[in-house]
Amino acid sequence: MHFLDFVLRNLLRRKVRSVLTIVGVSVAIAAVVALLSITGGYERTSRSVYAGHGIDMVVVRAGVADRSSSTLDEDLGKKMQELNGVSKVSATLRDSVSFEGTSGPVPLNGWPLDSSNFDALNILAPGRYLEPDDKEAVLLGKTLASNLDKKVGDEVEIEGKNFKVVGIYESGNIIEDRKAIMSLRDLQNLMDRVSQVSQFEITLRKDLPDRTATMAALRQEIENLKDEDGTKIGLAAQASDDFVKSDNQIRLAHAMAWITSAIALIVGSIGMLNTMIVSVLERTQEIGILRAIGWRKMRIMRMILVESFTLSFTGAVFGILLAFVMIQLLAKFPAAQGAVHGGITMRTIIMAYLLSILVGLVGGGYPALRGANLPPTEALRYE
Repeated sequence: MHFLDFVLRNLLRRKVRSVLTIVGVSVAIAAVVALLSITGGYERTSRSVYAGHGIDMVVVRAGVADRSSSTLDEDLGKKMQELNGVSKVSATLRDSVSFEGTSGPVPLNGWPLDSSNFDALNILAPGRYLEPDDKEAVLLGKTLASNLDKKVGDEVEIEGKNFKVVGIYESGNIIEDRKAIMSLRDLQNLMDRVSQVSQFEITLRKDLPDRTATMAALRQEIENLKDEDGTKIGLAAQASDDFVKSDNQIRLAHAMAWITSAIALIVGSIGMLNTMIVSVLERTQEIGILRAIGWRKMRIMRMILVESFTLSFTGAVFGILLAFVMIQLLAKFPAAQGAVHGGITMRTIIMAYLLSILVGLVGGGYPALRGANLPPTEALRYE
């Protein structure tokens, strides 16, 4: 009998146990793939917000944990505009506010009316952009407008004050389409943050010979800016990708995903270990016969490990499929739109298979050693 046929026969001989082991590994791998895909997708979508606006660098108050609480003087933008390599500087006031008809806070951005950020928005007919003569006007993202059941011309209550919806926009980014936008002045007045902004978004000149070197020098210049008294203002400047990666919410999401995944993998490995130990104990006489007819220890170990890896690889296949279904179903819930996005990347799939190897090795390593070290004479006497 061929070696692989022998392995498959052992697995199929106890179908229920093999299936239950595969299910356990599938759930563990599905948890890993789903959680990493969700957090990774959210990070990629967050980065694409800045990429869509052509933003190269973000400046906030140094040391703040919650970036929406970053408070900067609006006039600092003029100083940054004069620095070498800077094409344009856009000020943004960010906050999360309560909207009538929502169960939680809604992200709200305040932009100057001449901000280039508006260029990335597609205003759906019959709406329009914000105009200087507007008073208490707001733009709603397409997803947010749908969740609020609002259309152009309606009023929406924000922080107890009524604002007229003058436009509904579509940006192509599911996170941005869940936000609302108003003029910087209106949001400053609404949140009692006159002349304050949360961050500055910098776009570098296109003709720079060495963008990396220019960005590094610009970062130093910005962080060394001083006020009229000669004291450092206390700014933190980062490339937009680094800014997103260092966000506390995203870092916390990644940490929680890995912790949960580790727990799931430990449970899956214990299930695999239990299955393989029981399998070795039940086949003690069989292993003794194989040793007696000339099978070496390494071949016995290889047989048990191949069985373990077959179960774990099969579990990985079904786990990836299960994770894909879970992500698609979760993305359909209104509360998850904007937070759950995208499919499963090849990097995540490769990681899932590497983890399945680890599960197979942990679950099959000790049973393989135990089986290989059984003395043939004792194994043949085993009942």
